[in-house]
Amino acid sequence: MDAGIVSAAALQASAPVCDAGAVGPTAPTSALTAAPPAAAAATAGPMEARMATRVAALQSLFARIAATRMQGVPILHPGIGVAAVGFEPGADGLGAVGVLVTPWFMNLVWLPLVERDAQDRPLPALAVGATRMRAVGNERFDFIGAREPGFGSYEACSLFSPMLDFADEATALATAAQVLAILRAPPPAPSAATAGAEAGSSDAAAAADVPASPIPPTTSRRALLFGRRGAETGR
Repeated sequence: MDAGIVSAAALQASAPVCDAGAVGPTAPTSALTAAPPAAAAATAGPMEARMATRVAALQSLFARIAATRMQGVPILHPGIGVAAVGFEPGADGLGAVGVLVTPWFMNLVWLPLVERDAQDRPLPALAVGATRMRAVGNERFDFIGAREPGFGSYEACSLFSPMLDFADEATALATAAQVLAILRAPPPAPSAATAGAEAGSSDAAAAADVPASPIPPTTSRRALLFGRRGAETGR
């Protein structure tokens, strides 16, 4: 068992790539402050404490990679360090999702928090290089399986790589926070006109005995999400 991962039952007793390029590097609108993972673990419940431990381990892992395997690689941004942004437990309690910022990439990362479910059944990790669709807020993306010795398995979805277009670390952190804010924003309530139009479309589809066509869960919805935000930030 990897350090920091326990069973879901124990926690209950004591949570291809995604193209965010259209969001673009954005200037920070306010200072980003957050409690260090160790401090968060000291004041949180079991799930939050477990997540804080895993996030701290993730940061330490990639700080070591930056200082060893990636040392001297020309794609490194010299003004950006390693930081984990906005990790939150998932509704199922099995893992947590947030953004990992490094000098060479910015990824959405899913961290497993348990190895067994509430019925004590093993939860196999996603194979290295394999993909699995996961929800992040109101959107769904393909995550790729990865594993590092001494840390264990995790899943990643690329947002930006390399990081050389970012002016500095503050801009990168602000962009990571903005991406998560967009993904986690509650969907807008449909207006009366929109509801009427949707009802009409559904009736027409039913009359033609053809199912209504929803927005595809990955590419199209992702393009709408980030494309719309890119247009807003480009004004």
